[in-house]
Parts: sequence; C-alpha cells; structure tokens
Amino acid sequence: MTVVASRKVPTRSSRRIVLAASALVVAAMIVRIWVLNQGFFYWDDFILMGRAATHPLWSTEFLLYDHDDHFMPMTFVVAWVVTMLAPFNWFVAAASLVLLQLAAVAAVLRLLYVLLGLRWALLVPLTFYLFSPLSLPAFSWWAAGLNALPLQFALAWVSADAIRFIQTGRYRYVGSSALVFVVALLFFEKSAVVPVVAFVTATLWWVCTHNTSAVLEVARRGWAMWVALVVVTLAWLPAYSLVVSGSISGSGMANFGDFLSRTLFRGFIPALAGGPWQWERWHPSTPWADAPMLGIVGGSAVIALAVLVAVVYKRYAAIVVGFVALYVLLTLLPVVLMRSGPGTAPEIVQSLRYLADTSVVVCIAVALIIAAPWRREARHFAAIGSAMVVAFVASSMWSTVAFSHSWAQGPAKEYVSNIQAATRSGPVQILEQEVPWNLLGPVTNPHNLASVFLAPLSESVSVQGSVEELRVLTDEGEIVDGEVWWNRSIVDGPAPNCGHRIDAHSDGIIPLNGAMIEHGWTAQLNYLANMDGAVDVSFAGVPESNRPPGAIVSVPVKEGLNTVFVRIVGGGEALQVIPRTSGLDMCIGSGPVGVAVHTGG
Repeated sequence: MTVVASRKVPTRSSRRIVLAASALVVAAMIVRIWVLNQGFFYWDDFILMGRAATHPLWSTEFLLYDHDDHFMPMTFVVAWVVTMLAPFNWFVAAASLVLLQLAAVAAVLRLLYVLLGLRWALLVPLTFYLFSPLSLPAFSWWAAGLNALPLQFALAWVSADAIRFIQTGRYRYVGSSALVFVVALLFFEKSAVVPVVAFVTATLWWVCTHNTSAVLEVARRGWAMWVALVVVTLAWLPAYSLVVSGSISGSGMANFGDFLSRTLFRGFIPALAGGPWQWERWHPSTPWADAPMLGIVGGSAVIALAVLVAVVYKRYAAIVVGFVALYVLLTLLPVVLMRSGPGTAPEIVQSLRYLADTSVVVCIAVALIIAAPWRREARHFAAIGSAMVVAFVASSMWSTVAFSHSWAQGPAKEYVSNIQAATRSGPVQILEQEVPWNLLGPVTNPHNLASVFLAPLSESVSVQGSVEELRVLTDEGEIVDGEVWWNRSIVDGPAPNCGHRIDAHSDGIIPLNGAMIEHGWTAQLNYLANMDGAVDVSFAGVPESNRPPGAIVSVPVKEGLNTVFVRIVGGGEALQVIPRTSGLDMCIGSGPVGVAVHTGG
C-alpha cells in the first residue's frame, strides 16, 4: 500500500500551531460552559431521569424503550448513572456534556490532522466546529446532547480511521472504527450515517490529495473496514426495528418545501456565516433560529461568495460542496417523514438540533477544500482567510449570547429549586398530580405525573395516590396545603346516619351529582370505618381491561371518623368503593370530587 508522507513543518511553527489550537479549544469550551451555566434541565431530560429512577438499569423496559422513535440504550445508561449519582443536579449533567464535547473536539482535531497535517490552515475548519451555532442548541440540551455528541465523535473518529487504514493497512483502525460505530449506534440511531460519511470523506480525500478517481481504489484499499461497518449495521438493524415503532407520514412530503426553505435560509445558511443572530421561542418549545431578513440576505451572499471563490480557485471544491448539500437534504428527509404532520410546527427544523452533526460534515468539507490542489495562483488568501475567521467568531459569539438569553428563560430551575428547598427540613408527602404543562405536557403521560417526574427525589418527596392531609405542588414548585374544588360532589346516601354503606354485601356504587369527563380527578372521601383496612376506589362502570393507569387506587383506611383524598383517573357518573379487608364496614358521606388546588387557589 502507498503510504502518504506526513507534512513537515518547523518545530517552532508546530508548537505555535498546537498552542493556537489549544487556545481556541479552551476559549470555545469556556463559552460553552457559560451557556450551560445559563440553562437547566428541559422536557426530555425529566423523562430520562424519571425512567432512570423507576426502572432497573439492565431491564429491557428501560434500555429498549422507544423514546419518541429513538433507539438509544447508551443514552439511558448515562442518564441512569447521572440520576443515581446526583438527581436533579444540573452541574453533574452539564459535566457529562462537557466531557462528551471534549471527546468530540479531540476526534475532530485528530481528523483535521489526518486531512491537513500540522499547519496553520488547520485552524480554519477547527474554528468553525468550535464556535459554530449549528451545534449549540443540541449541546445545550442534555437529552439532545447525549444523542448528538457521540454522533459527532463517531463521524470524525471513523473518518480519520478510514483514511489511516487506507494509508497504512493496519487493522487496528478497523477494530477502532467498528467499536466507535457500535457505541455511537447505541447512543443515537442517526449514527447509521457514519460509514457513508467515512467512505465519502476517504474518497474525497483521495481525490483531493492524489488528483485521481478514487471510488474503486478507496473501496479496494479499505474493504476490510467497509465490511466491518456493514456487518455492524446489519447486526444493529434488527434490534432497532424491534424497538422503534414509528410510522412514516406521507403527508410530511407536502411540507418538505417549507421545511427545507426554513432550514436553509432561516437557520443553516445563516449559521454557516455565524448566525442566526436572533432566536425566537414559544414556551414550552426550545429556541429556534429566526434570522432577520438582512441576515438571511447577507449570510446567503457571504456563503455564496465563499463557495464561488472555492470553486474558482480549488479543484474538486464543487464536488465537496455538493456532498455537504446532499448530506443536509438527506438529514432533513427523515425529520420531515417522521416528525411533520398537522400537529407539528415547521419551526421544529429551525431549532438546528437536527443539524448538529452537520457541523462536523462542514468542518470536513472545509478541510478537504484546503487540501485540494489549486486551479490558479491566489494572493492574500491568508490575510483574507484570517479576517473571515475573526468575523465568523465575532458573529458566532453574538448568536451564542442571544441563544443563551433565550434558553435561560424557562420555569424548570425555579420549580425544582423550590421543591428541593421544601424538603430540606425533612421528607414530605403529596398527592399524585400532573406537573405544569410547560415542564412536561399531557402528551408525555405518565412521565408528566409527579410520581414519575419526582421519582429521583423519592427519598425526600413521597407521591401517593391517596393521602390523609392534602398537600399539592404549585406551578412554581412550592409544596402547600390543598383543597378540592366541587366540580362534582358525592350525593347524600340512602342509609340513615351513614350515607353510603360500604361492606361485603354492597356493590360499592356511590353516585355523583353529575357526569365527569375522563381525566385525573381528586375525590375527598369523608368516612367512618369500623376497623383499619383497605379499599379500592375507582369510577364505576368501566371494564377493568379498559381502565388506564391510576384508574383503580388502593386506599388504606383507619378505624373511626376520618377523611382521605384519592386521585383517580377516569370519568362517569359514580364512584365505586370495594372493600379489600375482610369484615370492613364503612359509611361514606357527601364530599367534593374535582380538581385538587392549593388552598384559596
């Protein structure tokens, strides 16, 4: 095999390049850590932590859970470890993102060294990867970062391995790439693109450095690696197919034009120029790129000019740019097919998190164009390039600060902080309820229930289906005394001096003064019991096979005159109370059935 000689540079120059690259990495990481410090857990983060706290680590229900059509067992593993070590601790979760980002940076640096050698031009694609807002939204969101960062690492690492294997024929690169690919697939199913990107990168590298056709040559020289990556993919596909049950929406293609134009002109192209400079947000969504018209026009002009100059002065630049364009289109296609529909806002593609991995692809493209042979002599390229890099960093910093201000505006930090403050003096008990919609909406049920949401804090917050003292959470996370609205009421019972008699001979039906729609309701049961025991409480008339979770609640009762508050899911015109303790005899009087709110709310 032909071994391409490494590029030689003076020792002093080498040290300066390494110092400059290190300074860029440190500066970029300081910026990203600052962004993380402004943020907090968001939406899917709470689902990950709730599942981690309610499932064993090695259970199939946990590792093979179909989370919004994603297959990501390693993401669940990391979430489980972080949750067990430090529940609701943003510092620890953010530290996991920083470590993953550093690993991705190291992989990108390695790839750039393989593509370009140790020369000053290496700093151009490196600066783009480090500071580009393209990867910022995914990095800032813990759940998204756990998907995106391993993919970025794998794209860079396997591409570098592919080139090294073609250069040297050493099989350790085959093993290294296969291992990294397996791990990446277990973090995020989109990592299936890694072999394709690695093959195209190796092919374009061969073309740019050897000035000859390359597909067959790269396929022949790297056959062992391509076979290994294909075998891994074929082994992974059945597991993915068994776990993910998502359906493709044909109606999504009708929106493809709108999705594509929004992605390109309001997000992707401005981000290539350091934009989008401003972000919009409707809670509870994430911020999305909302580049101003001047930014769209100016950014498009800058990128078009850069592409034109590259094509004019560098051989094969058009092919490299075409590779990036095709990658963006193919990346958007699954989003359109799986995510679009009548209930999906097109702004979802403007969030840029679906294009986070494109930052690595663009970085590769810039490096390949630099490595390509010149078409004609060019002057002042170093000075112009340096000025453009400085302008890009300044523009990206503006966009980063704007994003951070938008991302910091969320209710979760105050909500969790108030709950933690309320439990410092000792454990508290509250009735089951849904958390505010801007933390987790009803579509996420049962993860939006307090019992799941607060499961990581189960040692300090006990969430029960029934309580004797009604305590509830406010929308700000404060734990306060509660009461039940009289949306409906238990009617007076027929038994004199008793109301509704509940014993082994009764049907347990307790009529309400009106019908209730299916929902989560709280019933205030005022009762007199002859002994300690337990009863099952539910809405009447619904077959057990059709009852949702929480439809039947086992309620402990005490001897004497007492009150218990029960949260039951369902609807109808009557409750049903069934004794589960032999010899238990109860009288139940009138009381409210409705929404549990804080006292005076």
